[in-house]
Amino acid sequence: MNNAMQLKPIGVVKAENGFAIQLDKAFIPALKNIAGFSHLQVLWWGHLSDSDEERQSLTFQKPYSKGPEEVGVFATRAEVRPNPILITNIDVLHIDQETGTIHIPYIDAANNSPVLDIKPYHLSERVKDCEVPDWCKHWPQNHEDTASFDWEQEFNF
Repeated sequence: MNNAMQLKPIGVVKAENGFAIQLDKAFIPALKNIAGFSHLQVLWWGHLSDSDEERQSLTFQKPYSKGPEEVGVFATRAEVRPNPILITNIDVLHIDQETGTIHIPYIDAANNSPVLDIKPYHLSERVKDCEVPDWCKHWPQNHEDTASFDWEQEFNF
């Protein structure tokens, strides 16, 4: 069985003088009829954490100040993971269809992070009765409140 996969970035994150997703010219037609979605899901590659050593990091010692002593990578949203594929929900400020630029207020990706895919965020994706462990129940319950939450108090790195 051949497990080889081929990923082709569709663009990059721009995190200088504001934030944006810049699509490669070939993918600009894929923006057709995306207008009207207030939020998108961006899948991106954590290229700054892509080493053999980091891909083998499966547990972390107390990464969260109120969390357990050890946490598995799949219980985190850390960039360091077996495959550094990351996802972020973003607010859309403006989409320039001509240049293929999606202007956004923020994304937790580094400048020039490769963008793998973009998907519209649909209301049907909300989970009505979502449960989380006690150590993170005090985190914001919605995307809009994350901007004003004091995340620096939550992490031990």
